[in-house]
Amino acid sequence: MPLGTDYAGQDCSLAKALEIVGERWSLLLVRDAFLGVTRFSDFSRRLGISKAVLTQRLGSLVVAGVLERHAHEGHDAYALTPSGEALWPAVHALMRWGDDETSPRGPRRLFRHVTCDADLDASGRCPVCGATPPARELETRPGPGARTDPPTHPLSALLRSPHRLLTPLRDTPPRDGS
Repeated sequence: MPLGTDYAGQDCSLAKALEIVGERWSLLLVRDAFLGVTRFSDFSRRLGISKAVLTQRLGSLVVAGVLERHAHEGHDAYALTPSGEALWPAVHALMRWGDDETSPRGPRRLFRHVTCDADLDASGRCPVCGATPPARELETRPGPGARTDPPTHPLSALLRSPHRLLTPLRDTPPRDGS
């Protein structure tokens, strides 16, 4: 029996969610949007995804209400909608699962609740206040399992320093004050 291309026959919330974000590139686009990637060209270069596939995936996420597209300085920019931001706990959980299963040196990326100045625990909770903070209250930095080789993309280099989630990377000022 051939594999179907959708879950139309299933009355299941997980199947419906997979219709929107279950394609191979979709969650990576959402992850990068949380990290601050906003430009088409930056998504393309950072992920190594073809322009045709990227156009289709971004368009699908816009139609589904996960991302919104707006003009910014002569190009299209993409940002998570409130619906997209609501995916943060799932994205964090999948990242932690990936670390547990594939990173013997520990998490590749750490997340700090800026309000409490404390790293989230494995479940995504702040150990100080007990909350599961929204992405807007988090800063990320490389963890002990992060790669140490030189980054191949300028945005990846920026992510080697602490960075507030949902803050566009291109707007990040130089760390040395210059």
